[in-house]
Amino acid sequence: MRTWLITGTSAGLGRALADEVLARGDRVVLTARNPKARTAENALTLALDVTDREQVNAVVAEAEKWSGGIDVLVNNAGYGYRAAIEEGDDDDVRRLFATNVFGPVALMKAVLPGMRARRRGTIINISSIGAQLCPPGSGYYAATKAALEGLTGSLRHEAAHLGIRVMAVEPGAFRTDFAGRSLEQAATPIADYAETAGRRRKEHDTVNGNQPGDPAKAAVAIAEAVDAPELPGLLLLGPDAVTAAEAALQTRRAELDRWRSVSEGTDL
Repeated sequence: MRTWLITGTSAGLGRALADEVLARGDRVVLTARNPKARTAENALTLALDVTDREQVNAVVAEAEKWSGGIDVLVNNAGYGYRAAIEEGDDDDVRRLFATNVFGPVALMKAVLPGMRARRRGTIINISSIGAQLCPPGSGYYAATKAALEGLTGSLRHEAAHLGIRVMAVEPGAFRTDFAGRSLEQAATPIADYAETAGRRRKEHDTVNGNQPGDPAKAAVAIAEAVDAPELPGLLLLGPDAVTAAEAALQTRRAELDRWRSVSEGTDL
């Protein structure tokens, strides 16, 4: 029986993943700012603000005491923010990075000593296909996810010899609260960006409630990846994510080829 620590389990993908893991018979430490307690004997519910480093360390310590050690960490807590780059409020952007980047970093640093001591463990960081697409109006959010993926990739190389596996997950559009309750945006739009970033403001968004992805199926896919002998470095979730990633790869390949002679002509 493994022990999972999952952040952001009050709704959406985090809640679906917690349900799936419990159904498989594993232990789960469920965390959120305002967590919903579970009655299952193999579940421990703890309040956690991932931006509070002391609380992060306390929660990990309590989880390890309860279970004997954390086998799987899932950094799922996070939220979206929409604004043209020029529109972004500095304080809003700092809070976004504190939650989406530095919160996961704190949790990884808190669980890694135990994983190193046991020479095993799995860390999963929930990113977004937005990290590859960089949609207009989502630059700050895409930047947090790109940063998280960079950290994920480096940790994967740093810790593999210690028996620690690391994976980033890029979901497409799933039917969660991400585009509704969990989405923030710049308070003051700039008219010049109305036809780019402005099209993705909440008041113009028709996606919420119509996303094609099923969080329960995403949870199964993540659990199956963790069970696999070889964990992928990047797991795409959703046909829309696969299509978007393929298009992004083709665009980058074409640009690389178009500029190859310039790129290769810079040595001494």
